[in-house]
Amino acid sequence: MATEIDKIKSLRDSTGLSLNEIKKALIEAEGDEGRARIVLQELGVKMAAKKSSRQVKEGVIESYIHNTRKVGSMIILLCETDFVALNLEFQKLAKDLAMHVAAMKPGSAEEFLEQAFIRDQDITVKDLVNQHIAKLGENIQIDRFEIFEI
Repeated sequence: MATEIDKIKSLRDSTGLSLNEIKKALIEAEGDEGRARIVLQELGVKMAAKKSSRQVKEGVIESYIHNTRKVGSMIILLCETDFVALNLEFQKLAKDLAMHVAAMKPGSAEEFLEQAFIRDQDITVKDLVNQHIAKLGENIQIDRFEIFEI
């Protein structure tokens, strides 16, 4: 049976949210880690909604080329500040999203956001972005993406 410290550590590792937010979610979920995860996911959605009106003027262009060298993608991922654009967590998100685009070949931005994320089928791409908005504290938007295929 997992101790409270183990639950907090697990939730912190997977969400990156503050210890205070994790403790509140565990209290609300009466110690149930699964329910706390849902509470934290809802928190991420609320945080993303609050930040969605903020201007995004910085970001990165990321690419992914599959090992067959027959398919690749590029994505422009935007954020508010160069500080976050240089953050390794943000850059990893951009790389993961570029890989997802190459693998799943979404036809539109709406379809892309609603697809199950290839590395974690339990969440959508939109959920993943919302988690990073909550974790990094800035608005994050997918500007555009392109797929290249032979």
